[in-house]
Amino acid sequence: MTLIKSISGIRGTIGGAVGESLTPVDAVKFAAAYGTWVKQNSDNKKIVIGRDARPSGEMISSLVCATLSGLGLDVVDLGLSTTPTVEMAVVSEEAGGGIILTASHNPVQWNALKLLNDKGEFISGQDGTDILAIAEKEAFDFADVKALGKYETDDTQIDKHIDAVLQLPLVDVEAIKAANFKLVIDCVNSTGGIALPPLLKALGVAEVKELNCEPNGLFPHNPEPLPEHLGQISGVLENGQYDLGIVVDPDVDRLALLCEDGTPFGEEYTLVAVADYILQNEMGNTVSNLSSTRALRDVTEKHGGNYEAAAVGEVNVVVKMKETNAIIGGEGNGGIIYPELHYGRDALVGIALFLTHLAKYGKRTSMLRASYPNYHISKNKIDLSPEINVDEVLRGIEEKYKNQPVNTIDGVKIEFDKEWVHLRKSNTEPIIRIYSESESQVTAEHLAQKIMADIKEIVSTNA
Repeated sequence: MTLIKSISGIRGTIGGAVGESLTPVDAVKFAAAYGTWVKQNSDNKKIVIGRDARPSGEMISSLVCATLSGLGLDVVDLGLSTTPTVEMAVVSEEAGGGIILTASHNPVQWNALKLLNDKGEFISGQDGTDILAIAEKEAFDFADVKALGKYETDDTQIDKHIDAVLQLPLVDVEAIKAANFKLVIDCVNSTGGIALPPLLKALGVAEVKELNCEPNGLFPHNPEPLPEHLGQISGVLENGQYDLGIVVDPDVDRLALLCEDGTPFGEEYTLVAVADYILQNEMGNTVSNLSSTRALRDVTEKHGGNYEAAAVGEVNVVVKMKETNAIIGGEGNGGIIYPELHYGRDALVGIALFLTHLAKYGKRTSMLRASYPNYHISKNKIDLSPEINVDEVLRGIEEKYKNQPVNTIDGVKIEFDKEWVHLRKSNTEPIIRIYSESESQVTAEHLAQKIMADIKEIVSTNA
């Protein structure tokens, strides 16, 4: 059993002993800490709650909602919803914060409390540290019987989310209708099943074949939308009867696409394609994290904009986007952040913008993919013994490649013309994760192996 407490929330497996997994006691304790923090930092005592479809969601939601009410906070419960829908509802409801009950792409035995501030954005690192301290001290002060919070449900927010997407100037419903698209979608039996079909209908998509759209939380395959998990939808597409495949993760903040022949569009290229469309219509800047493909930089500079890299993590990308006034950003895992709508990864707005782009492009999905710079990322890790100082190893790599462009805001990233390698240490174990990118998979992997050899040499020298 596993329980992970971090500055972004609490995540764990269901069942087991208190303090060792995500038990009801742990859910209550952490919800109480978050509610206490909201009371300390916001004049608005309303909290928005939503959950994905995993089987533990209803239990955890009941505990969290009751705990918040016990603190004197009013709760608006969206029930089955999506992460971006909850984020937008926090703003529209003028709430003091929000909690999304989802373990994102983790397997069904996991759940989590993901925490939002009053802007509908993920809490900062400092806020997370403060909440963890409240939980550790159990510094809760519950309300008396006359001051208990109110509880209400709201099942209108997904429709409001879809309406807001449709109102965006760069979403062209008429162009999508005229394209007469035939799509296949896979919603992994979670809340994408209640959000994507009405979105696609409203966008005027001609035909939609639904796979795994019953929101029962029984994931039919690994819920992380990676190519190796998408055999079913790929098989449906490969006969050429459909124009595009769309896959979302359980909480609908990540978007993966497949071409008309069943081949992956590439999760790194979801953001690249959407950014290309935005930048064709508006001059501006872009942001992604340090481990995302260089193709976004290439596309941005082609359109006359500036690209900036942020530390890994949605909250870091959002901070950098605000600093640079970026008009589009996100992460290479299929996360689209479009500030015109809100500052959060959102598969729904990503779908609407991509379909508009594809409709106006007027050619097959695979041809659109082929129009972008073709890079390949290799993901590796190197295990080190516990006594090794990982920070010292990273400093050694930085020194060795000091004549190259080096970025140290999140580990060490080294650029070699159009290739790069990014080293990040684990916060929980003596591991360095190594991400490398080149114009071929072979050279990306060769670059990673070269850096791993350098690490071993540094460790040997320091021994």
